[in-house]
Amino acid sequence: MPSEVQLIDALKEVIDPELMVNIVDLGLVYEVEQAEGEPKVNVEMTLTSPACPAGPQIISQSKAALERLEGVDEADIKLVMDPPWSPERMTDDARDQLGIF
Repeated sequence: MPSEVQLIDALKEVIDPELMVNIVDLGLVYEVEQAEGEPKVNVEMTLTSPACPAGPQIISQSKAALERLEGVDEADIKLVMDPPWSPERMTDDARDQLGIF
């Protein structure tokens, strides 16, 4: 069973195609959990906007990234819009990449 760090690292492989920054550093991932001994991972995440055209691609890539990990048979990605995403959720690395100071 992968650790929480491994799950987060897998999600860092998913890049928002419009901003070219990974979804974790953008602050799009709200919750990642895997019950002890269970092969299913549950993720709550959002998008930068409800009408984000890259939404389906980001969700499918997130699911695939997690399901490639040993010990994960299924990843359930739940898209939530509350709380809404804002730039304050970004890490310093994301801000640097986007030139936001």
